[in-house]
Amino acid sequence: MTNKILLIDGMALLFRHFYATSLHNQFMRTSTGMPTNGVQGFVRHVFTAINEIDPSHVAVCWDMGKATFRNEMYDGYKQNRPAPPEELIPQFDFVKEVSNQFGFVNIGVQNYEADDVIGTLAQAYSDEHQIYVITGDRDILQCINPNVEIWLTKKGFNIYNRYTLDRFQSEYGLDPKQLIDVKAFMGDTADGYPGVKGIGEKTAIKLIQNHGSVESVIHALDELTPGQRKKIETDMDNLKLSKSLAEIHTQVPLNASSLLNDMKFATDITKILNICNEHELFVSRKYLTTHFN
Repeated sequence: MTNKILLIDGMALLFRHFYATSLHNQFMRTSTGMPTNGVQGFVRHVFTAINEIDPSHVAVCWDMGKATFRNEMYDGYKQNRPAPPEELIPQFDFVKEVSNQFGFVNIGVQNYEADDVIGTLAQAYSDEHQIYVITGDRDILQCINPNVEIWLTKKGFNIYNRYTLDRFQSEYGLDPKQLIDVKAFMGDTADGYPGVKGIGEKTAIKLIQNHGSVESVIHALDELTPGQRKKIETDMDNLKLSKSLAEIHTQVPLNASSLLNDMKFATDITKILNICNEHELFVSRKYLTTHFN
C-alpha cells in the first residue's frame, strides 16, 4: 500500500462528544461564552486516532445542511430528528475552523451526506491505498473492501468496533454491498425510512443470505412463508424506495486526485498545542500534552 488514508466523519464525532458532556451541563465555555465541549472531544478523538493509525493523509468529511438528494426521493428522510441544542449550533462552524487550522482537509458537498463523500473517496483511493474510516454510522459498512477498514466509535476516544472485510463476511454471512438490501427490508428509524413493516434485522439478513438481493427475493415470493410474502407485497413500494435510500452514493462530484495531494498530513504537536491555546481548548491541550508530547 502506498499511503494510509484516514477519513473522518466529523459530524459524528462532534455530536458524540457534545452529547457525552452536555448531559452533565459540561459545555466548557471560552472567556467569551462560546461552548467548546463538542469541539474539544473532536480534537482529542481525532489525534488519538492519528496516533494509533499514523496516516499519511487525513480528511474530515461533513454534512452540508439538512437537505440532500434523498429528501427529494422521500419527504420523510431524516425529518424526525430534533433541532440541535443552542449550545451545539455555534460549534458547527467552530469545529471546521479548528480542523482547517490543524491542517486537515474539510470536505463537504451540497446535496450529499458525509457518508456519500466518505464512500466516494474510499472507493476512489482503495485500489492503491489503505483506507481507515472513523464514524459512528453502521451504514458505512457497505463500503468495506479488502483495503477499507471501518472503525465504529464505541467507547471513549480509542475503543472501536473495527470491521475488516473478513470480519464483516464472517459476522453477517454477506458481502458488504448486500447490507444495502438488508437495510431495504429493515428500514431505519433514525433516518426515518420505512422498509417492510414486521421484518427486522435477523429476517432481513436471512432473506439476503438465501436469495442474494431484494430483487431476487421479490422474484422468489412464492418460496417464502405466507406471512413474509404478505408483508413484502403490502410494503413493496416502501421496500424499493428504502433500497434507494439505504445505498451510499459513491459518485459524488469530487476531484479525488487533487484532494489526495491536499490531504497530506504531518503532525507538528507544538503547532497543534498553540492552536488549542489560541481557541481556549484547554481540556484538549492538556490531553494532547499528556498523551502525545
